[in-house]
Amino acid sequence: MMNYVVVIGTGIMAAGIAAGFIAQSIPVVILGRSKEKADACLEKALLLANKIGLVGSNAQKDVSTLKAEQSTGVLEDWSNWDQCLWVIETVAENLALKQEIFQYLDAVVPAQIPIGSNSSGFPISKIAEGLKTAERMMGAHYFMPAEVVPLVEIVMGQKTALPFAQEACELYKRISKKPVLVKKDIPGFLANRIQHALMREALSLVQEGIATPDDIDDAVRYSFGFRYAAVGPMTQKEISGWDGMANAAREIYPSLSNTAYLPPKVEQLMKEGKTGMKAGEGFRKWTPEEIAKVSDSYSRRLKAAFDVLNIE
Repeated sequence: MMNYVVVIGTGIMAAGIAAGFIAQSIPVVILGRSKEKADACLEKALLLANKIGLVGSNAQKDVSTLKAEQSTGVLEDWSNWDQCLWVIETVAENLALKQEIFQYLDAVVPAQIPIGSNSSGFPISKIAEGLKTAERMMGAHYFMPAEVVPLVEIVMGQKTALPFAQEACELYKRISKKPVLVKKDIPGFLANRIQHALMREALSLVQEGIATPDDIDDAVRYSFGFRYAAVGPMTQKEISGWDGMANAAREIYPSLSNTAYLPPKVEQLMKEGKTGMKAGEGFRKWTPEEIAKVSDSYSRRLKAAFDVLNIE
């Protein structure tokens, strides 16, 4: 088998991650707790790869040929690591389970092969704690849907060696992803810290009765969110000028929320089981028809945003 990527796990994220490599002509090996689960994950990955568009040599291949180039199996039974480019773990958010898998990988995967974890909550320093090859281990955090959202956060732990992190970044550039290097293993990494800072202020405005959830959505989507599809916040201020931003900041910063706790309205929603669309209700009720409509619109808008990001 030619150079390939190993995806450990068989859930939604695993299928999306695998699809990104398959679509770009890099074979994958999907390893799970059973061959059946891994096979099912591969089927999903192939469907997603076709959906996002096959490129390179894969664009001319039929599904059966493409499927034959991938492999599946059980982690403990896999031994062909020599041609592996990258290993990424995508199992459930369970620290003990991730540590167990990384301990196993530490022993069986050749030391020159980088290993990543898609954990969104556990620092790679904890996952790889005490392992002899921790210098080649790092966070590799995707965002759902993994096959569509370009960003991958490469997060360095306390012992991660920079050349391994740079190698992972280069691999993701090869498959048209947008890797960012996070040089310190902090909670929330990079994107989620920025996202939660925004959410803290948005939820505070709802809690205080200053704006409705719908108005906050519109305020973000049709102002700075609209601009951020074109350039990021730092470049946008380079364009508009830091002096204007600084003058506004001096007025606004003192009044921003700095709470360390969830607002009572959110706590009440959780207590009542109103967790959003999956429960049929969050800040508002959702019918099955509305869920289908919004989900379809969301997918189409993500595709449009992806196209915008690729404009030079």
